[in-house]
Amino acid sequence: MHDFCFTIPYGMLLIGGGFIGYMKKGSITSFAGGAGTGLLLILAGYLSLKAFEKKKNSSIAVVLQTVISAALTLVMGQRYLLTQKVMPAGLVAGISALMTCFYVYKIATGGNKIPSKSE
Repeated sequence: MHDFCFTIPYGMLLIGGGFIGYMKKGSITSFAGGAGTGLLLILAGYLSLKAFEKKKNSSIAVVLQTVISAALTLVMGQRYLLTQKVMPAGLVAGISALMTCFYVYKIATGGNKIPSKSE
């Protein structure tokens, strides 16, 4: 599975979560955090997709995705440990941890597998 297949929906999920946090609690911090990280992830996913279309790997995009998801894992994991609230801290920390593992796997295996010309 290619990284952009998960990264773009992950970014949209973060944007949506930030928007919901803003609508429910009026939290501008939630909106800014969700929108900022979500947009960066969508941008990285888009760069990875465009590189894949050119039959190349975008290591910069995968590293950016890894850094963002790892940072979210740490920040939201700490928030979950302090508050014990599954929504949103526990959920975002869990999803981000899974995504971090996926990105580390992609880096370790050499990125997206580029199809050969015969396919």
